[in-house]
Parts: sequence; C-alpha cells; structure tokens
Amino acid sequence: MSVFDQPDRRRIVARTPALSCLLFAAGIALAGETSVERSGNGVDLLQDTTDEGDARSSETSAAAEGLVEAVSAHEHDVPLADAVDTAEGQAAPLTLLGDEVPPGSSKRLSWSATELFEGVPVSTPVLVVNGAQPGPTLCLTAAVHGDELNGIEIVRRVLHDVDPERLSGALIGVPIVNVQGFRRGSRYLPDRRDLNRYFPGNPDGSAAARIAHALFSSVIAHCDALVDLHTGSFERANLPQIRADLRNPDVVTLTLGFGSMVVLHSEPTAGTLRHAATMAGIPAVTVEAGGPSQLEPAEVKHGAKGIETLLGTLGMVRKMRLWADPEPVYYRSSWVRADNGGILLANVSLGSSVRKGDLLGTITDPMSNVSSEVRSPHSGRVIGMARNQVVMPGFAAFHVGIQAVVEEETAPEPTQEPAHGGYVDGMSE
Repeated sequence: MSVFDQPDRRRIVARTPALSCLLFAAGIALAGETSVERSGNGVDLLQDTTDEGDARSSETSAAAEGLVEAVSAHEHDVPLADAVDTAEGQAAPLTLLGDEVPPGSSKRLSWSATELFEGVPVSTPVLVVNGAQPGPTLCLTAAVHGDELNGIEIVRRVLHDVDPERLSGALIGVPIVNVQGFRRGSRYLPDRRDLNRYFPGNPDGSAAARIAHALFSSVIAHCDALVDLHTGSFERANLPQIRADLRNPDVVTLTLGFGSMVVLHSEPTAGTLRHAATMAGIPAVTVEAGGPSQLEPAEVKHGAKGIETLLGTLGMVRKMRLWADPEPVYYRSSWVRADNGGILLANVSLGSSVRKGDLLGTITDPMSNVSSEVRSPHSGRVIGMARNQVVMPGFAAFHVGIQAVVEEETAPEPTQEPAHGGYVDGMSE
C-alpha cells in the first residue's frame, strides 16, 4: 500500500517502552481520579468453544514470526507524534489490495478474506482516503466480532467526513472485518472460532487463521498505527474507553490524542489484532464503546469524535476539537460477579462513580422472590456492566475502574494469566 512501499514516507515504530510511564504522567495528573496500579481483570477465564484452543498458538506462531519480521524490516525511528512534521517529499500514490489511490483522493476497495463452503468469495469493503500531503497511515478496523455494530458506524462517519485535500497521510477503514459473523449476527465465525484470537494468522491454518493472515498481510502491515473498534460482549456494555499498553510511548501518543475518553491500561493478549500489530511495530489501541447487536447513537458519536480528535492531535488534519476535562486513567480494574442466579436490576449506570460498599444492583429469584445485593468492593467508576437480564451465579455483572488510594501503599493484586487464548468473559477484546 502506501507509506511502506514509498521511499519518501516514513515507517512509524514504537520503542523504549520504559519511557511511557514518564510520558503518561502528565495525562494522569490532569485526569484527577486515577489509578497507579497495574491492570488486573479480576475475572475468570472461559473455556474455548472449539477443540483447538490449546493449538492456536502453535498454529500461528511460525507464520506470525515471519510476518512480523517482514513488517518490522521496514521500520524507521520516527515517533508517531512527529510523523507529520518529519514527513518528507510529496504525497505518493497509495497502493493497497492491488489498486492505487492517488494523493488527494479517496476510493472504496474490496478485501476478500476467504470463501464460503460453496466456493463463493466473501468480500468486504475497505475505505481509503489518501491525503494531499505526506504523513502517517492510520488504520481503523471494526466488527472483528460480527455482532459489534457501533464500530461499523464510527468507521463510516470518520472516513466519509475526511477531506483528502486537507489530510496529511492516509486513512484506511475496514468497517466489517468478520463479514461472515456480521451476516449471521454472531460474534464468532461460522465454526464458532473467535477471530480475535488468531492474529496475525497463518495462510495454511484454520479458517480463522487464514482470515487473520489475509487481513494482517494485505492491510494492517501497511499501516503506521491502528485503532481497533469493539463493544462489550454477551449483553454487556462498555463506557467509551481506550484499552492500551501504556508502556509503549507511541501507544501513549495514541491514547493522549483521543481527548476526553477513559483509558484502561491493559497488556494485549496474544492472538488479538492489537497484540499482533504491536509486535510488528505498529502501535495499536482498542476502543470499546457500548454493547453488541444494536447501534447506540451516543456511543457512536463519542467514538467518532475521539478519532477525529486523534487525527487533529497527530497533525493529520488541521482542525481542533475542544473536549471537556480529560477522563481518568485506570491502571487496575475488577469485574464484580453475581453470587446468586436470578433477574439482575442495576442501580448504577455506565460512568457512575462509586465508593467501596455502594450498591451496584440487586438480583431477585423470580420463583422465591428472594433478593441479594451486589456491592462494589472498590472505589472507582463503572466502566462496564451487564444489561438488565437473567444471570447465573458467577456472571460478570459490573466492571469497576479502581480509583487510586494514595494513602495506602498496598501492592497490586496479581493479574490473572490468560488461558485458552486469553479469553476473559466480560472483556470484549
């Protein structure tokens, strides 16, 4: 495609992770209510729904190493924050998916990920805007899980609102990555695999690994930075938030660029698109906004505004969007689980500030009419929660971003190690 195939553009890469703590200190100070401990999900792990959960790492590892090395071979030591200022020469045509997008223009391309069992190709649109001025290439992906609709609309709004003549660099949008799941209204691929556990993929592997490899090699590998859009899973909704590895300075640059959006520090799980991109030297963040299976206008507006703000912060567009006070940065979070089964009725909403011991909701047995309370074990903010529904004991009901307690020098709780590909119930990514 563009930046990496053209000699007058610069490849962007994240380096010196230890610097990120210093770089993010300013953001933490501005946020007010923050946490200084490392992220821990506080949730159990869900068994992989396929028989190949333990084999995925070996399935993709060899191909991943080769692909990552190929992408990393073109790296230049240009911080993402300086990508526009250091871009040299004139904007070049952007070559992607066998097509060419001239500077100062936009085009709709097509990416074929795989075939249906009938042998009919499955394709999805790729929206490309190549700016009139040189700069970095930012990629937006959505619907890696097929039932996550908010990201599709966010990508559409952002891409169609950008003027190529006023853009420095390029913007690539893949609104529907998992087109098979999207057509079925399902989070998963038809074989029940979670596509976001197979990146960067394998051209000779399972269907999921082949789709992941096709996307990563033909689109993602040509980008300088990535924003992967998601929602909550299994009837859970997330407060608009950025999940990012804050040890990486270029990832920090991305998080600071979004403006007023909660940031949750989390190290990407192997197999996710965010992890694969980061390993290839492409700084990446995940944006979580809302819940699955429906379009939520407020969350879509918030996500689109955040990305438009990011474009301005990076210098890719010359306009400023003023937001309210910066949102908190949380280095630690915890899911609060139901101890009893029954009908869950929430007493809080997304974004609510809570204190330790506050009532989050009640669970009522519809047969005996006996109710139990769900209370917050921490002070902080509700950044994710289940929609009112029937729940089972152990169901992850409320996600609390934990507020720092400066007076207490307590050690952070140990982070649970992911198993079966790193899937954690309640965590969409």
